[in-house]
Amino acid sequence: MKTRRVLAAASLMVTALLVAACGSGSGDASGPVTLTFQSLSDQPAAIAETQKIVGAWNTSHKDIQVKIVQAGWDSVYDKLITQFNAGTAPDIVHYEAAGIEPFAEDDYLADLTPYLSQEKRTDFQKGVLDSVTFGGKVVAYPTEVQSYVVFANKTSLQQAGVAVPTGKTMTWDQLRQIAKATTKDGKYGLGWGLSSPTAAFVALAPGFGGKYFQGTGDQANLTMGEGESALPKLVDQMAYQDHSILPVTLTQSGSKALAPFYAGQTAMTVQGSYQAANIAKDAPKGFDWVVLPPLAGPAGPAQAASPQTLSVNKDSAHVKEAAQFIDYFTNTDNLAAMNEADALIPPTNSARQALATKLAGKTGWDQILASGQYITSAPYLFASKYPQWKDTVATPAYQQFLAQKIDADGLATQLQNGWKSVTTN
Repeated sequence: MKTRRVLAAASLMVTALLVAACGSGSGDASGPVTLTFQSLSDQPAAIAETQKIVGAWNTSHKDIQVKIVQAGWDSVYDKLITQFNAGTAPDIVHYEAAGIEPFAEDDYLADLTPYLSQEKRTDFQKGVLDSVTFGGKVVAYPTEVQSYVVFANKTSLQQAGVAVPTGKTMTWDQLRQIAKATTKDGKYGLGWGLSSPTAAFVALAPGFGGKYFQGTGDQANLTMGEGESALPKLVDQMAYQDHSILPVTLTQSGSKALAPFYAGQTAMTVQGSYQAANIAKDAPKGFDWVVLPPLAGPAGPAQAASPQTLSVNKDSAHVKEAAQFIDYFTNTDNLAAMNEADALIPPTNSARQALATKLAGKTGWDQILASGQYITSAPYLFASKYPQWKDTVATPAYQQFLAQKIDADGLATQLQNGWKSVTTN
């Protein structure tokens, strides 16, 4: 991607025309300010909730009107590069923490620190707020977070004589033992869709003391120690020593791994927490499922996460007004409603508690929301070449490891050499 300084020199002649055509806010002394909000929400309930929030804002803020520009997640990174480079980016940008680092680095995102009240700063989960803080500047407000949780078929556990864990957390060793106990009669204890395993392994590494990355930007370094290797090794042991993981799921997506779970072929499945909504909707009638307590490794139940975010285009003519809207969008009631609609976890303590109170006793939600309190900062978010490394190096290497084509040492070597390759090219 071109640096902003080079782009500015190249496009000086057409800047005025581009700004006139873009969604950088409008309005004059005689009319209301109009802000464009590029929303990526793609589930019907979330789209409806977004429209409801924007409608309520527009009703109560006649002088600052927000217009939704409905987009989608497909190719959004490339679309945003084009929009920012052309000067046509919206005033309010919906994205995720894992993708905004390059835009923050190139100075396309407004510093929202002056608009973040101490009350809201304290309300945000610290690790989640850290994920949108670059160079000491808050460049986005987090809106929704997912965790990885274990969904279990209660009937399968009961038939195997296994009591459903009820503690505040559950160890990975407990998961392994339950998977062993429920692997019998041609059925497996666990299904885990790991066709694209990097995100899960990196997110769950903090529970084992793993960080993967140190440093920021192009200077970030990759370390593969015991904390980073522990979970891939555990999956390998469960799959090939215990034979407790349904083999085909290792090559499937998370969504595909739900089918054998519904069919009773697997007793448990590790999934993103958002799948609770799909399970509630799609599981066979009478399917008795539950979410098990948050998983804890030797270093605790921490998980790194990339929250969905709202940022402000630094070149917007109305940064202050856009920041005011983002503050409104992320109030307690709105965050609770949005995360309920998307089956995700609010990034503020107040919204998480409000949702916990509303949904108390509803299947899965108690444990899912409990997992949200363990979200921690994610070092990979600050490594500029992480997306490239993830797609071109890490995912193929993990796939080879899970297929036993390379061992743990070979995996570590590929990951480290691959990181050196993408950061020197």
